[in-house]
Amino acid sequence: MTTTLTADLGRFLENIQFDHLPPGVLPLVRNAYTDTVGVIMVGITEPVVDIVRRTLVESGGRREARACLSAITVSAPDAALLGGTAGHALDFDDHSLTGHPSTVLVPAILAEGETLGSSGRDLVTAYVAGYEVWAELIRRDASHHKKGWHPTSVFGVVAAAAAAAVLHRLPAERAAAALAIAASHAGGLAPNFGTMTKPYHAGLAARNGLSSARLAAAGMTAGRDTLEHAQGFLNAFSPSSADRDSPVKVGKEWYLPWQSLCVKKYASCYFTHRSFDTAVKMLAGRKLGPDDIAGIEVTMGRGQVVVLANHKPQTGLEAKFSEHFAMAAAVILGRMGVDVFSDAIVQRADIQGFFPKVKLIAVDEYDTRDPSHSPTERVVIRLKNGEVLDSGEIARIRGHAYDPMSPEELWTKFVECTARTHSGPEAKRLFDMLQGVDRLPSVRDLPTCKTILAA
Repeated sequence: MTTTLTADLGRFLENIQFDHLPPGVLPLVRNAYTDTVGVIMVGITEPVVDIVRRTLVESGGRREARACLSAITVSAPDAALLGGTAGHALDFDDHSLTGHPSTVLVPAILAEGETLGSSGRDLVTAYVAGYEVWAELIRRDASHHKKGWHPTSVFGVVAAAAAAAVLHRLPAERAAAALAIAASHAGGLAPNFGTMTKPYHAGLAARNGLSSARLAAAGMTAGRDTLEHAQGFLNAFSPSSADRDSPVKVGKEWYLPWQSLCVKKYASCYFTHRSFDTAVKMLAGRKLGPDDIAGIEVTMGRGQVVVLANHKPQTGLEAKFSEHFAMAAAVILGRMGVDVFSDAIVQRADIQGFFPKVKLIAVDEYDTRDPSHSPTERVVIRLKNGEVLDSGEIARIRGHAYDPMSPEELWTKFVECTARTHSGPEAKRLFDMLQGVDRLPSVRDLPTCKTILAA
């Protein structure tokens, strides 16, 4: 017998309150808003954002919310679309729940929150609600990458609907309807990783989740058991493995304090970060070049290997999903900053020539806190002189949920992300306000950035 998952989640959304949130979530949510707004600012000039804006955003439509905190006002769904796309454009946004929760939740919440005049406490509560719903769904089957799905847009749209339902203070039955409507928007395919369509997935999830809550608030009907039905959300995406029977845990157990968020140091798929960071440290001070290395073997989870499918990337976007590029960057460049992911660097002869030296070894082991990862990874570098460098097991890097960035490290990343959009004092003011997001009287108090999205 299946659970009453859809209805139970609706009741959770009706009852969630800021004052009843568990200890430890506030710093996590503050960092989620801070980091996401930062990566939106650095991603705002990416071509995909301009394409989405020119093609889909109605210039003469409703003016409800600032697009990415710019001086341009658009409809809230359009603001969510642009924010989600910009936030994911560089793949510099945080990681958890086998996907990217904040780049969907934060733009949707900021957009609808601005329309409604929501307080900082409302923003925090909505974020936690969306995260918890996402976590409740993903725990029932976390193998979507291997099936070809993009979890960020499969689960993100339902999570964004949950967050928006909380902002609208929908009663349980209407909140459940919002989730059911959003479930019909779920999708996103892994072959589009390494293209502009991947960040568009996040924008769509933010926009469609917000719109689903609005439709539910207006009275649109939807299936009462859409999530758990035999032909519903869970079974459609995981027909042979989804858990439709276990009782709902959300509201009784809290996922965010346990699973947390991984804030990225590098603007690429998070699956490349542990091994890249480790390889750079292994090579530090050795003065080794690509000609000194016979080969590199990287052992990681099978789901990670499936996602890192670009073994011979030709573009900067493709390189973000390439372990072969990450290892070439570690050896040849020693860094993996935002500027490294350019077509010109990826196509360099020395970079391309190193790819055949990289071998991926997949293991079927899964981290209980984030099943898209193996618990550990391993990097073995074989030198032509016969020496072998072995990292041993790598469990975490700085920014990982197990080893979070300090406020100073987060500020350093924020400064880098806002270097082209904000002066030093402007960046500091925005950073401080986001670090105290729960104390904002209204989301409308966040400062406007007049240098972005100019006509």
